[in-house]
Amino acid sequence: MEELIAKRYIKALLSDSDIAFAQSVTTIFESLSDSFKNEKFLNIIASTNVSADEKASLLLDAVKSANSQRVNNFIKLLVENKRINIIPAIAEELRKNLADMTKTYSGVVLSNTNIKAKIIKDLSKGLSEKYNSKIVLSFEKTDFNGIKVEVDDLGIEINFSKDRINSQIIEHIIKAI
Repeated sequence: MEELIAKRYIKALLSDSDIAFAQSVTTIFESLSDSFKNEKFLNIIASTNVSADEKASLLLDAVKSANSQRVNNFIKLLVENKRINIIPAIAEELRKNLADMTKTYSGVVLSNTNIKAKIIKDLSKGLSEKYNSKIVLSFEKTDFNGIKVEVDDLGIEINFSKDRINSQIIEHIIKAI
């Protein structure tokens, strides 16, 4: 639900803007989103003893470095509509929106065995060419018995499970008999 609300706010914020503005706003809201991981900050934002003006002042101080009247008005609008709690969702949607604008996506390669950097680089290059985008992959060691490639923003998931391949070979042999 928060994502849908965040998308509407983002659409208004980014209307008639360029990529540079989108990048700066994304950076601002990602840092604001990090504040929501701080319990003291959450207590202040959730407190009924703290007025809306004080909450707005706190958030405006956090984005003062942006020096943007558009961002300041956006923060005031969020406070006025009691939507401060969707700032992390706004940050995530801004990140996705920026990725779509620049056609730059990040993904992860999951496996229980180490994979050489060259292979990951080749996978990135191949996926980038296939999807006409820049895709940067990183490696993460997990307990997955095989190889899995995930690029969430594009909805890509490719996996080769050793267990599944073994079971398919056995099924194929049984059918052949």
